[in-house]
Amino acid sequence: MKAALLKDVERLVVESISDPEVPPNEVLIGVRAVGVCGTDLHIYQGHGNWAFDAQGRAIPLTERPQILGHEFSGEVLEVGREVKGLAPGDRVLCDQGRNCVSQGRWPRCDYCLSGNSHQCKYYGEHGITGLQGAMAEYIAMPAVNCLKVPADMSLELAALVEPLGCIIHSSDWVDRSRARYTFAGAEPIRSILIFGAGPAGLLFLQYLRNVKQCPSLILVADLRKQNLRLVEAFGGTPINVACDNLLVAVAEHTKGERAHYVIDACGNAEIFRQIPGVLRKQGTVLLYGGGHKGHDISVLDPILFLEPTLVASVGASGGFDPDGRPTTYRRALELVSSGKVKVAPFVTHRYDGLEEIHQAFEQDFQREDYIKGVLSLESATVK
Repeated sequence: MKAALLKDVERLVVESISDPEVPPNEVLIGVRAVGVCGTDLHIYQGHGNWAFDAQGRAIPLTERPQILGHEFSGEVLEVGREVKGLAPGDRVLCDQGRNCVSQGRWPRCDYCLSGNSHQCKYYGEHGITGLQGAMAEYIAMPAVNCLKVPADMSLELAALVEPLGCIIHSSDWVDRSRARYTFAGAEPIRSILIFGAGPAGLLFLQYLRNVKQCPSLILVADLRKQNLRLVEAFGGTPINVACDNLLVAVAEHTKGERAHYVIDACGNAEIFRQIPGVLRKQGTVLLYGGGHKGHDISVLDPILFLEPTLVASVGASGGFDPDGRPTTYRRALELVSSGKVKVAPFVTHRYDGLEEIHQAFEQDFQREDYIKGVLSLESATVK
């Protein structure tokens, strides 16, 4: 099969490699759509590497090239002999993480038992931790990691269920924290500030408004006009930091209170210099963004002085349904398929085939009109 191999930092090459094997409990998927994620960019640029060896050392790309792509959907082409409930021709999206349930491991580790499968003791993640990602013609996945895509839903939209799952998981984690300001407590959250109006920021905004029915002021800071127009369309209050002073704008909108809840949805370390001026004392900070490379960690000192609740989240874990399939992904699939959360409006770039995907990393991520890209692979079929 053909695959896009990241052989070194900023060195992406399309090559032929061996087709994946299909174990008894897995299915072979012909990849149809892949979301291009900021995490992919971090790995491509060398700002992130989550492929570790047994000693916790990050394995260089020159030593073990990676195939990116962890947001994906496709068509089942072949099923292992132990697979039930899936058949060739089924359209599916996937939880890209391998955990105790997907690997048939018993007894399950403490993390899988507690509904935190993304922290599974034996965890591996396709497209991120070194396992083959979906920027390839085929990928083999555990059957229990696959959810059928509704007949009236495009595979492009299905590929973008995964990032919403991450937003759901992180929001659940915030709800479980012992924060001073909450959505349903004695001291309610009256104002929220989201740093970044990219895909994550826009998904957080819609989830807060449409799913949690949050009536609070939701400010979203960015400098891209196209993104900020979507913020307004989705019910948020945009702050254009290219022309407005963020600290002054937040103070005005919150009547001097500052934000009770701040979300890092951009991965730009400079925001940590701004958080002390926009966060209410003992407020909550969700550390969702990644790629904060090359900055002095002492920028956290003024934030820690405020005694905030710091919440960090990774991925879309959240337990298993009775059939072993991922609960959080099912929730996300329902929200996208029902239209409660819209993802199509911010798909700005499409790539037709593996030979075009380098354009996303080399050019398009830096474009002002870029929000989200999707790779299409319509030609992969059973040989």
